[in-house]
Amino acid sequence: MDSKEAKGIKSVIAASSVGTMIEWYDFYIFGSLAPIIATKFFPQDNPTAALLSTLATFAAGFVVRPFGALFFGRLGDIVGRKYTFMMTLLLMGGATFLIGCVPSYEQIGFLAPMIVLILRLLQGLALGGEYGGAATYVAEHSPDNERGFWTSWIQTTATLGLFVSLIVIMITKKSMDDVTFKDWGWRIPFWVSILMVGLSYVIRRKMHESPLFAKAKSEGKTSTNPIKESFGHRLNFKYVLLALLGATMGQGVIWYTGHYYAMNFLKTDCKVDSFMVEEIMTWAFVFGTPFFVVFGWLSDKIGRKRIMLAGMLIAIFSYFSIYKAMYNTATNINRTEIVEKSTSVDTKAADTKNPLDTIITTKIHKEYTDGTVFDETIKTTILADKTLKAPQPKKDASNKLPSDAYWKLIFLVFVQVLFVTMVYGPIAAFLVEMFPVKIRYTSMSLPYHIGNGVFGGLMPAVATYLTITAKGTGTTPLNPDWYLQGIWYPIIIAGVCFVIGLFYIEKYLGVIWIVLGLFAGYFSITSVGLPKFQSGLAGNTSDMVFGIIMLIILTPIIVGALLTFGYYAVTDEYDQ
Repeated sequence: MDSKEAKGIKSVIAASSVGTMIEWYDFYIFGSLAPIIATKFFPQDNPTAALLSTLATFAAGFVVRPFGALFFGRLGDIVGRKYTFMMTLLLMGGATFLIGCVPSYEQIGFLAPMIVLILRLLQGLALGGEYGGAATYVAEHSPDNERGFWTSWIQTTATLGLFVSLIVIMITKKSMDDVTFKDWGWRIPFWVSILMVGLSYVIRRKMHESPLFAKAKSEGKTSTNPIKESFGHRLNFKYVLLALLGATMGQGVIWYTGHYYAMNFLKTDCKVDSFMVEEIMTWAFVFGTPFFVVFGWLSDKIGRKRIMLAGMLIAIFSYFSIYKAMYNTATNINRTEIVEKSTSVDTKAADTKNPLDTIITTKIHKEYTDGTVFDETIKTTILADKTLKAPQPKKDASNKLPSDAYWKLIFLVFVQVLFVTMVYGPIAAFLVEMFPVKIRYTSMSLPYHIGNGVFGGLMPAVATYLTITAKGTGTTPLNPDWYLQGIWYPIIIAGVCFVIGLFYIEKYLGVIWIVLGLFAGYFSITSVGLPKFQSGLAGNTSDMVFGIIMLIILTPIIVGALLTFGYYAVTDEYDQ
């Protein structure tokens, strides 16, 4: 590649990456502020259910991403890459800005979560069209022998978007007191989006269409029905299944484990100070992000598949040890309390909403010999009418950790980000190279967004549910290792993906995939989905949400995909 070509592709990457990073920022700002959003848009009589509902709304944006992939992918294969992901940019920016304008639950009742859900779905549709367009656009400007390196720059945008969202949140928090931030300041990161989107739109307007697509269009070789050609023809659909089951679903759960679940785990399960967690994640991203490009470059030398499967395998066998170390480092179970410095103060006040009721506020302060400081505020409502059920106490606890624990947690999160870079860095080039130009946008977008949007996007909600269920509501956890139970979800999904990715073309394994699909369907319906749904009908909101996720989303997708995939293998479809 000469200097002129190198300069040209750098401009393409810069323009594509800035816009894609902003779209990821818009999408992830919701998840980063999930604990606060839970208090603003959902009823607070059950804080745990409110948080799970927020995470479910967060996940809804992911679940709808495949539909965005179909709609915008089709548009991109017919109209062009450039104009399609300009549309996704404007849709995402508008929805994000409006989320910051929605009145709270106290102001408009159930309209608040409904409006937020609709805007979240629009975000998901936009993101479903953005990534495939950006990855395809950059890949079609790249030389074949350097495609992994150049497309890996697009892969950095997801982490950079989350990184920028955390930076904006931290700056906003620093500029005001905690009460003001929780009152209305949390809306500022949503409003900031509109400025970044405007800048990116101006940059993207100056971009030219992909040369490969422009050539195909001038020769009349573009598709008139890319959805039918992508998924209606067995010759192409079998590779869509390979991309999903052998790559993207494992990559999706590993990405969200190393980013979102790690952050929620430290905040919710380990009770680490929220601002400190955001600092920990920021440092881990700073150290880890360059490795996207390293592994993208390496994939040009030794192949995409080897690096991606190695990342999955190492993650599978490391997660339990990493999260056990995180829990032991972040919590106070192994620390010595300085008893004389510990205090507990109760205050009583009338409830501002119902003066007959009383709110008891308990402030607990503890200090430990290693420098850790623990603060907890518990608000308990005492109802005047004893026949009514009192709401659950509201707890706000946080640990401020000493320097050695702080940096150890940064290292443990960094290791997880490293796993992410191994599976995510080469995947854009891997997917682009599987499909022809005329249906590339559509064909690569759907498996990517099912893997990331459905399997990956549900990771925080499903893992949090598994953790809460294992812990129980009593003072003594039902399972002594309750905090590790959420990790089973990414381990199982990534494990299945690793095996399929390693052995997918073997005919004799087709029978195994069919049997596995039937077993997965039977088990997930009879042992998980239906019992949880029935528990939900009896009044357990969390079980209801989890049951619906299993019955309507996860089970149909994975069972249908495994059965079809197995059938294709048995009938020698992959040998043709």
